[in-house]
Amino acid sequence: MSNVEEKLAKSLTAEFLELIPYLPYLLQDLWELGSSPKDIIDMILKHIQVSENTKILDLACGKGAVSVQIAKALGCKIKGIDIIPEFIDFANKKAQEYGVEKLCEFKVGDINKAVMVEKDYDIVILGAVGDVLGTPEETIQILKGIVKNGGYIVVDDAYGNDNSNGSYPTREKWFLFFQKAGVKLLDERFNEDDELESLNDKQQSLIVMRANELKEQHPDKAYLFDSYIKSQQAECEELENEISGVTMLLCAL
Repeated sequence: MSNVEEKLAKSLTAEFLELIPYLPYLLQDLWELGSSPKDIIDMILKHIQVSENTKILDLACGKGAVSVQIAKALGCKIKGIDIIPEFIDFANKKAQEYGVEKLCEFKVGDINKAVMVEKDYDIVILGAVGDVLGTPEETIQILKGIVKNGGYIVVDDAYGNDNSNGSYPTREKWFLFFQKAGVKLLDERFNEDDELESLNDKQQSLIVMRANELKEQHPDKAYLFDSYIKSQQAECEELENEISGVTMLLCAL
C-alpha cells in the first residue's frame, strides 16, 4: 500500500489499510465527515468580501458537504479534491441536488500532489485530515502557498491540552506555527460540548450499524470492522475529553 493510503487510513481512524475499500459503505449515512459547513460559512461572511469571482479550494473535501453548502450560501466557485472516488460521485450528486453544479468542480486526486499545482486561490480549506500534508507547521506553510497574497486559509484541527500527551499542539504552539508561516488568526470556532457529544453518538450508531452489516457479509473480515468501531469510539472520547476541536480562519500576511 502507498504512503498516501496509509495517511488516508490514519486520517479516517482506520488502523488497517484493508479497510479503505469499505469506507464508503461504512460512511454512507454521513454527509458531513469533519468540518462544520455552518461555522466556515459564518466566518467567511464575517471576515471576507466574497463575490462570484471568488475562487475557493476544498482539499480532502470528502462528500462535498462544505463545498456544496458554501456554493449555495455564497454563490462563488469552489473546487473540491478527494482521493475516494465514491465520495466525489456523492459530492457531484449533492451539487446537482442543491442546484450548484455549475459552481462546484469535484475531482478525484491526491491532495499531496494537488497542493503542488493548485495556486492563486482566494480561500483554501483543509478539513480534519491529521498529518496528511505533514506536520501542522508544514501544513500551514503549504496552504499559504496556495492562496494569493492576503488570501485566507481555513483549517479544521484541534488544540491539545496538558492531558493530550503532546499528540496535538497546544493553542500556544499553533500561534508559533502561525508566526513562523506568516499568517494571522482571524477567527476560531470550537466544538460545543453538548452538540459534539450528541453528534458523535448519532454518527457512531450509524457507523456501528453499517459495520455490523459488513460483518455479516464478510465474517472473515470482522476484525477490520470491529477495529474501526473501536478507533472511532476512541477518537470521540479524545475529542470530548482530551482535546478541543477547532476550526481556524487564517489570513496570509
